[in-house]
Amino acid sequence: MPVTAPVATQLTQLEQLKKFTKVVSDTGDFESIKEYAPLDATTNPSLILKAVGLPDYMHLMDEAIKAAGAGSSSGQVINRLLVAFGLEILKIVPGRVSSEVDARLSFDRDGSIAVAREIIGLYEKAGISRERILIKVASTWEGIKAAEQLQKEGINCNLTLLFSFPQAVACAEAGVRLISPFVGRILDWYKKNTGQTYAGHEDPGVTSVTKIYAYYKKFGYQTEVMGASFRNKDEILELAGCDLLTISPALLRELKASTDPVVRKLNPDDARDADLKKITFDEKSFRFALNEDAMATEKTAEGIRVFSADIVKLEQLIAQKRG
Repeated sequence: MPVTAPVATQLTQLEQLKKFTKVVSDTGDFESIKEYAPLDATTNPSLILKAVGLPDYMHLMDEAIKAAGAGSSSGQVINRLLVAFGLEILKIVPGRVSSEVDARLSFDRDGSIAVAREIIGLYEKAGISRERILIKVASTWEGIKAAEQLQKEGINCNLTLLFSFPQAVACAEAGVRLISPFVGRILDWYKKNTGQTYAGHEDPGVTSVTKIYAYYKKFGYQTEVMGASFRNKDEILELAGCDLLTISPALLRELKASTDPVVRKLNPDDARDADLKKITFDEKSFRFALNEDAMATEKTAEGIRVFSADIVKLEQLIAQKRG
């Protein structure tokens, strides 16, 4: 009988995407992280709050309360809870995990630095090196300045709640390790305020990240760009080639279910030819530029409020547990 050659297996869109973009899991659900095999994982207060409500993860809250001790503050318990989730995630992913500073410190440079040092200290006591941890801080002026100091101490930072070009520029100049521009939340604002629908490359969240990526590559910044907060698969595919993309389990599932071709849209060579001029910001010009961008101002403030509210809910859960 003639030997039949094996049929080549088609790669899923997720597998194709991983060839030129680091895929990060945007969840606190360990089983989901195992399923999609991301390089890194990121969490935030909302994701942690959702996770501790699930039976499989309730014990982490009890363990954090016990480890913190009777005289500890709720903030100390929450930091231990964040690290507890991070330690479990690091058993699954080969890369890094992001843990977030209390959003209520978004306008407190020194307070953010103190909490970041506490979180890193807890990871180090557990035997985890600093290279595997990213400290998430909001992209306010104070947050960026806190990250600048932390980076000098060898504590890598992930600047979150980033919605504008001025925020991205200030982060790069501060030497932060990574930024997380929020693609979907930008789209939400424009749809609400214009009544329009946006598809593909016209998506304002996509165009924002595309510009930031081009600027960083053109001027040689080492800060990594990680697109975040996606509303649909098209946004992800339009940013294929970005340094990293952090993706929810639902959208990872969609990417895994399709074998349609994925075309790289962002690459350093094209970015270096981008028609962009180098700019810089001091505190006054940064605050004014951010204020001039209604979307970025409103979405940054809204994000801080939402994350702060979820921190309060975590504190209430801790109080209930403690009786």
